[in-house]
Amino acid sequence: MLVVDQTDRIRLLTRPVEFNFLGWTLSAWIEKAASTSLSAAEYLAPARDQQLVFDYLAALGHLHEARGELELAYGEPGLEDRDQHLQELTARVAALNSEAGAMRPLAEEVLGSQAEQILRELGFGVGGAIIPPLSFTFAPLPSALIVSPRDVIRQDLNINLRLDLDLDANIELEQAVEASTGSSALVVPVGGLGTYPTMVQESTALVWVTEVIGHEWVHNYLSLHPLGVRYSASPELRTMNETTASLMGVAIGREILRQFYPELLPPEPAASAPPSDPAAEPEFDFQAEMRQTRMTVDQLLEQGEIEQAEAYMEARRVFFWDRGYRIRRLNQAYFAFHGAYADEPGGAAGDDPVGEAVRKLWDRAESPYAFLQQMARMRQVQDLWEAAGQVVTTR
Repeated sequence: MLVVDQTDRIRLLTRPVEFNFLGWTLSAWIEKAASTSLSAAEYLAPARDQQLVFDYLAALGHLHEARGELELAYGEPGLEDRDQHLQELTARVAALNSEAGAMRPLAEEVLGSQAEQILRELGFGVGGAIIPPLSFTFAPLPSALIVSPRDVIRQDLNINLRLDLDLDANIELEQAVEASTGSSALVVPVGGLGTYPTMVQESTALVWVTEVIGHEWVHNYLSLHPLGVRYSASPELRTMNETTASLMGVAIGREILRQFYPELLPPEPAASAPPSDPAAEPEFDFQAEMRQTRMTVDQLLEQGEIEQAEAYMEARRVFFWDRGYRIRRLNQAYFAFHGAYADEPGGAAGDDPVGEAVRKLWDRAESPYAFLQQMARMRQVQDLWEAAGQVVTTR
């Protein structure tokens, strides 16, 4: 783990740009209190509930489109009447932002009520109440600075940053942290945060949104149990938490869609089949390629070949970029962050047995409720090995 003086040096660099969770939480609760007092969703028919969500997502889509047009206009060469055009686009963005903002609280209330109904049906109701109560808000999310040693992939620090930092500022921060500590650093976007209320990234993709709502509620649930309390005690426990939340989030999200938005329910994932034409070039498999990348990096680092591992990661980053996967930096910090989400085989987790063991318990469980109860009680990775019937030495 990072020694105290290294952590202090990093915090000196990040403290001026760290996200103000206290201020955000107070503001979010004031807004929640105001919207909840209206309780408008209680008086709406289910079909109207669903339409409200669709209307909000449509408004959000128009807002994202207008923001994209504004960003392009700033850089478009030879644009006629630039000042007037930018002024018109800025006014349009402001109007659409106001429209979506007015619709957001009710859309949150509808989705939250639907999610709580699903949780009750899954067995999480206590006298009809969900503990902890599900509460979330759509919000721009702070990015996270991830710090890992260079000689081993391990998340030592995860610090959320202010919303107003641009890419140049993020890159400068990464470089400053690396120069100051000799560590590997990366600023990554996140899709949700287990604050209370939880933060969910604004998105028009309802399939993804419902998964994140479930995922972040599971983190709040686990925070009341041993597994969540010990989230940061070790890399293995972090992976156990994130993989549990990811598996549960997908299950909760699918049930929300099945019951309330069946037209959006994606098909169950099917086992991959070989191409019908043996001579055809196989489809690019990102998960498999990233798994191989992680395994090779781990091997090089175990041999003490740090520079070779970093050169290999850069070569693989270019390889992924050329195939449409726009990864800005592929380094130890990248794997330290993404490797904790091991709900699917392969990917950035490589051959980490922790995710495999959690998935094994998921496959064996009688229900999502039974699975979460089993995982929530775990205090150390040895509990996972015993439950999965494995004898494993982790990296």
